[in-house]
Amino acid sequence: MKTVRIVPQQRMDVVERLGKYKRTLSPGLNLLVPFVDSVRAKVDMRENVVSFPPQPVITSDNLVVSIDTVLYFKAIDPVRATYEISNFLQAIEQLTVTTLRNVIGSLDLERALTSREEINRHLSTVLDETTGRWGVKVTRVELKAIEPPPSIRDSMEKQMRAERERRATILNAEGHKQAQILTAEGEKQSAVLRADGDRQSRILTAEGQAKAIRTVFHAIHEANPSQKVLAYQYLQALPQIANGTANKVWIVPTELTKALEGMGGALGGLASMVGDVPSSTVDAAAVAREAAEAAEAATREAAAVNAQVRAAEAQVTLPAAGQPSRLPAGELGGPQVSA
Repeated sequence: MKTVRIVPQQRMDVVERLGKYKRTLSPGLNLLVPFVDSVRAKVDMRENVVSFPPQPVITSDNLVVSIDTVLYFKAIDPVRATYEISNFLQAIEQLTVTTLRNVIGSLDLERALTSREEINRHLSTVLDETTGRWGVKVTRVELKAIEPPPSIRDSMEKQMRAERERRATILNAEGHKQAQILTAEGEKQSAVLRADGDRQSRILTAEGQAKAIRTVFHAIHEANPSQKVLAYQYLQALPQIANGTANKVWIVPTELTKALEGMGGALGGLASMVGDVPSSTVDAAAVAREAAEAAEAATREAAAVNAQVRAAEAQVTLPAAGQPSRLPAGELGGPQVSA
């Protein structure tokens, strides 16, 4: 039974003969010399994982932080792993702690919290160089946790909370600004569109009124009305002139008959030349000329009537509030009508 030795896969056994290294048993069936050969160590060739307890480390700004590390390693030479060092796992742990203190001691807290990749790379380089002569290779080193003191954690939380609130306030202000800009742009475009629509409406209304006036003038001159018809139309328009909320007193001048005759003569000047009968054909140039002359005559007559009304209003004195004024009819040269 002592002669036959079965070594499992991924394990190497170091054999000594009379206290001196003889050979290394590979996986499978192996034969030993009883009472002469003995197995000194059984070395696991698989990659192993070791988690070290938290270690207190002082940063460059004199703050104590607790760091947990995880180490991945494997044995590549069982003979050196057995004879070069008595306990390579304990040696790796102590080397990791000292190297970690050297690295963290050169960094402040903020940089230590944000430079994990740099710390891991530096630890892997130092451990790989040192453990290479022990027949052990460190494949990976990871910082599992970096715990600052409770007071520092509270301060950091307050700082982060204030930073988030500041960012939220800035984002809200930016959103409000953009909303106001978009609202102002919308109001501007709406005002422009409304102004353009009002302009187009006014243009179309003016064009319609101009076309209506041209049609009326054309129809009147084609019909060739007499002076009596024009005077009758003027009398029908007088109530509309007096029908106003601001008209308190309306004066009918004694020259009304003359004004009617003048306007009738101005508008019906064509009838005096061709007779007071309608004509079937009308000259367009003559119609335009007659329309201009009629408009000028109507303007002059309206200005004269307006001047008489203003003069009458200047002479009127009210005896009391709410009582209509009464003047003798002879002062204005005509009858007086109260509205």
